[in-house]
Amino acid sequence: MPYFINNLNQKIAFKYIKGKSPGIIFIHGLNSDMTGKKAISIEKYAKKNNLSFLRFDCRGNGKSSGKFEDFTITDWKKDLLDVIDNIAQGPQILIGSSMGGWLMILAARARKKRICGLIGLAAATDFGLNMYSQLSKKSKKELNSQGKTKVFSNNFSYTLTKKFFKEAKKNNVLNRPFKFNKPFVLIHGLKDDVVNYKMPQKIMNNSRGKNIQIQYLKLSNHRLSELSDLVTINNTITLVRNLI
Repeated sequence: MPYFINNLNQKIAFKYIKGKSPGIIFIHGLNSDMTGKKAISIEKYAKKNNLSFLRFDCRGNGKSSGKFEDFTITDWKKDLLDVIDNIAQGPQILIGSSMGGWLMILAARARKKRICGLIGLAAATDFGLNMYSQLSKKSKKELNSQGKTKVFSNNFSYTLTKKFFKEAKKNNVLNRPFKFNKPFVLIHGLKDDVVNYKMPQKIMNNSRGKNIQIQYLKLSNHRLSELSDLVTINNTITLVRNLI
């Protein structure tokens, strides 16, 4: 497994395939990694179409350095910018899953000339406030007194810190217009029980561009990892490529 070593001497695990431009970068979600079905399916699409493709693990996830609880959205934004600046070459289409959809918007703002298309998969932006509101009284008390609390979700647990919520607020994107007049597609399952189906509408309403569209999938959940979902994602990549 190759690693990019950042300016803090920390490792970011990645897999990069050289090919034609525009390239594709896949960005995983919260407490996830680059080995999921969507990432692998998109990699196969890239190989079939001779496109460059990059997937990576944000720090604290997968095979990259550190523990999850030691990092925030600010750190993960830096990880994405690091791989854009130092590994990927030329114009890029960013594909962000869940939290990755938030990160791709942050990156598109920071690297306007490099990013030529966006695809959000159950994009979850600005979720700090909503996540905090769902914490129990006990967890909120632990955050205030100890600076961190353990959260249980889908048969596994992870630790959230006070700094996590503070940095999340700093990086909110729906509080100011997003100027991106390039192809931008949001795919969302109507059976998503993690991110509300109205989220892509909020992102669209906040975006200042003519090339944004939403695709709702009636029977799909948050993971968007069934075969029909993967086919839709690949077809959407083709659509975005044709619109660039």
